[in-house]
Amino acid sequence: MKMIVGLGNPGDKYAGSRHNMGFRVIDILAERHGIRVNTGKQRGLMGSGVIGGQKVLLVKPLTYMNNSGECVRPAADYYKLAPEDILVIYDDIALPVGQLRLRKAGSAGGHNGMKSLIAHLGSQDFPRVRVGVGAKPPQMDLADYVLGHFPADELKTVRDSLESAADAVEAILADGVDIAMNKYNIKQSGPKDHVKKEPEE
Repeated sequence: MKMIVGLGNPGDKYAGSRHNMGFRVIDILAERHGIRVNTGKQRGLMGSGVIGGQKVLLVKPLTYMNNSGECVRPAADYYKLAPEDILVIYDDIALPVGQLRLRKAGSAGGHNGMKSLIAHLGSQDFPRVRVGVGAKPPQMDLADYVLGHFPADELKTVRDSLESAADAVEAILADGVDIAMNKYNIKQSGPKDHVKKEPEE
């Protein structure tokens, strides 16, 4: 079994915010594959099904972002999953809106939800799909920015990136992280430029 975790904050107040990209990708995967993510367990909402030929558990922690590990670690223990069996989807201000970055492991990069996961799992060796939400304006508070909503002119790009992130999760499950990274770790330099592969960090 693989655990697919989308990070976010529960409640209507945060729906659609930059910090809830993980939740939204889980919702897309659930709809595509007929998985009901409605079972309250281990301080999260969960649902099981099959994606890419693999049995999966879709998880939306209800602990609020900064305490995401308080849901994921007990769930991992219950299902006897190693860190590498956990795939995490979350927002990233270091990436432009619409860009994805897949990685097999790595640091939290300043993301509080990831800090909590790494602390509770005792490892940073788990794959992740980072979904770009754009850099914070210099004059704006970080919390206000990530808990805020996208402007209207970015909404289509955001929707497209969420669908692409769900595609990337499916590719990881079907073909493995390395193949998925080669396909999705790309960026557009401009509307007429060729797609270029990003260097690894």
